Amino acid sequence: MKNFSIVGTRLAAAALFTCAAMAGAHAAPGSDFRPDAPDQHVVVKGDTLWGISSTFLNSPWRWPEVWGLNKDEIRNPHWIYPGQIIYFDRTHGRLSLHKPGDGGAGDAQGEPPELRMSPQLRTEALGKDAVPAIPAAAIEPFLSQPLVVEADELAGAARITASPEGHLYLGKGDKVYVRGDLNGGSSFQVFRPGTPLTDPESGKVTAWQATYLGTVALQAPARGGADVHTFVVASSNREMGVGDLLVPAPPTPLRNYAPHPPERPVRARVMSIYADVAQAAQSQVVTVNKGSVDGLDIGSVLQLYHYGQTVTDPGSKGFLGLFRKKIKLPDEQFGTLFIFRVFKHVSYGLIMQVTEPVRVGDVANSPE
Repeated sequence: MKNFSIVGTRLAAAALFTCAAMAGAHAAPGSDFRPDAPDQHVVVKGDTLWGISSTFLNSPWRWPEVWGLNKDEIRNPHWIYPGQIIYFDRTHGRLSLHKPGDGGAGDAQGEPPELRMSPQLRTEALGKDAVPAIPAAAIEPFLSQPLVVEADELAGAARITASPEGHLYLGKGDKVYVRGDLNGGSSFQVFRPGTPLTDPESGKVTAWQATYLGTVALQAPARGGADVHTFVVASSNREMGVGDLLVPAPPTPLRNYAPHPPERPVRARVMSIYADVAQAAQSQVVTVNKGSVDGLDIGSVLQLYHYGQTVTDPGSKGFLGLFRKKIKLPDEQFGTLFIFRVFKHVSYGLIMQVTEPVRVGDVANSPE
């Protein structure tokens, strides 16, 4: 799977391939290596850090631990490129770009060798060909266009109220009039509320999956007694119309997706499967009913479980066979979910590994 980069002398971060584990309440990473792990892996174009790690680890999301990345290094992780060889040091339980026992400094003490680098000029964009963390193509369409709109955003959103010639449908280059508070913004996405996202636990509509229509740019703010701002349609995926809503264009999406447990325990439920299908498989996208206020951020990893059903205990007794005792079956783990876009109460997750299809209502918990 795929992407990552480092700047200038920070290339010395290659030395961060160490056996030291990141701080956390998880088992020692050395204990998580697969019994059939190979001695080495040659990185090829199309690899991802998650995919490479799954060759060596039972829990591939733990690759930052195995490589000993600290918090800052995790946020800037472009350091593996096609053609490099990743070695499995079985003696010290680590992965490294340094071949075990080749005489590198520090090897005798079980420490990674020190990497010394002299200044050099590199004209190409650093990180351009680096191996990404997860499959970039699978999430690219969800980084800036699909929108989750929550109740407070819906209530306060500016909206298209008219066009100069009274056109019902608007496209690129058309002028539109917008009413509402712009909060100093000048570039907006236009959306139309669509499918409601219902929380499987509360039964309440938490947010709406919005239909992305395009973008508009401010031409002139309301002035001279006018009640509306003047915008021009900058891009159009679908025709816009009166009543469609505006949301500020998001910042350039973060591309460095380093997997890690949520900052605090999270128990989420799958709310919807993108494209409104009944089941989802690996590399498909789902929404869960937890977001930034619940401790999720980009890169959070959750374990997927089928929700344990409540059934009648056949061994219990009841009045005339009625009112028998109910028992709750355990949740059954069957996969991993990688959170790549986070809203306040809702998040997008990419299904990384599953042994069974994902369904709405499935549980997504912090890793154990």
